Amino acid sequence: MKDFSDFFFLNNFSSLFKISTLSLPLPPKKLIGNMEREFIAERQKGLQAYLDVITTHHILSNCELVKKFLDPNSYSVNYTEIALQHVSMFFRSEPKWEVAEPLKDIGWRIRKKYFLMKIKNQPKERLVLSWADLGPDKYLSDRDLQYAVKLLSSCSHPYIYKITFATANESSALVIRPFSEKGTLKDLIYKAKPKDPFLKKYCNPKKIQGLELQQIKTYGRQILEVLKFLHEKGFPYGHLHSANVMLDGDTCKLLDLENSLLGLPSFYRSYFSQFRKINTLEGVDVHCFGHLLYEMTYGRPPDTIPVESFPPAPSVFVVSVLESILTSEALKNGMPTVSRLLQMPLFSDVLLTNSEKPQFKIPTKLKEALKISKECIEKRLTEEQKLIHQHRRLTRAQSHHGSEEEKKKRKILARKKSKRSANESGEEHSAKYSNSNNSAGSGASSPLTSPSSPTPPSTAGMFKDHCSVYLYVVSLFPSAPQWCCCSQG
Repeated sequence: MKDFSDFFFLNNFSSLFKISTLSLPLPPKKLIGNMEREFIAERQKGLQAYLDVITTHHILSNCELVKKFLDPNSYSVNYTEIALQHVSMFFRSEPKWEVAEPLKDIGWRIRKKYFLMKIKNQPKERLVLSWADLGPDKYLSDRDLQYAVKLLSSCSHPYIYKITFATANESSALVIRPFSEKGTLKDLIYKAKPKDPFLKKYCNPKKIQGLELQQIKTYGRQILEVLKFLHEKGFPYGHLHSANVMLDGDTCKLLDLENSLLGLPSFYRSYFSQFRKINTLEGVDVHCFGHLLYEMTYGRPPDTIPVESFPPAPSVFVVSVLESILTSEALKNGMPTVSRLLQMPLFSDVLLTNSEKPQFKIPTKLKEALKISKECIEKRLTEEQKLIHQHRRLTRAQSHHGSEEEKKKRKILARKKSKRSANESGEEHSAKYSNSNNSAGSGASSPLTSPSSPTPPSTAGMFKDHCSVYLYVVSLFPSAPQWCCCSQG
């Protein structure tokens, strides 16, 4: 249970929240009268609004501080210490490397840590070591995982960032790459310094400006080409976003190919898990490409998904690609293929000058293991989407049933039913009375009665009907006086 002081500390004394420079709607403090009922109710509404802002902000909601605040028991492990232990063990067997400095919070993942490295006999050369725990989509056997991760260093492609060293064990993986002073595509868009914390760089940019049209076309084409290459190789990716694209001059190079092998969740999973037509890793890559293209074009991510209206863009061809991926119609019908995107006017006329021949040999047995792993990842995604869809339907039904309009309709219906039951009881009473008189007038055998005091009709049926009406009305108005004709004897 959280009280106001917990929220106040999170908002005002958290170093991570401070560097995000976001203005969050935390209710103000009140020293006098803070126990009044009206004030408490108003503060609860304000704190809920504060939580809504944090949990719907894509970067803040993935922040370790927010996750620990909302669910401290599930996020009590210190992954920095675990990472240091694994890295120390690694250096015992590979003494040629040493840590220059830890790179604190430069990524968005809680269970992935980064260190700036150097080679002892080449002190000027800088590298980045990343350590990551295994995720929920890890379906390769330990043996296949270790082999596949080691194989990544042999991959050669003009649009894949080179891996210097990679290794894995039964619980985590460690990868070393060259450090780039220029940073990632996201750093270019947000004009950020590569070593700064993720929240500081991307949470609240001072200046929002998209890239030039030629950059959008060239970078987009390069990224699509490498996605096509991976899809043809049967290698699952599913982790495309602008911070996973390194810039090397005017060339984009894909990062973190190991993520899918380790079973880590995608940066955009909270988006595509809502749409049941995005049910393959190829579809996931295309959807993520839509986010990336939007970010390159407008200098910021889309506010919501789906996007029905796009701001002015450098070219109508940009908008046509975005419409094929991010609109409600596209999400309802399914994603276009990478090959289809490459044929669209925005990318079809881009000339690629890089002559490096791609090389990535995957043995047949490992290919089969990767195929099974990919199918398992897609199956879990489909099951998650089904649960989200069922929850949405239930929420909509509850919201509809509890709306004021529906309550009014039920009250009107109850009144009509009550009147109808009363009328039917009256008609039944009249019919029985008429039958009784007819029987007496026709000389049929019956008890003698006085003309002025006819035999009263049975009231059992009438009371039964009134009772039924009463119980129905009480179910709608539980606060009504609890009286029933049947209880009067």
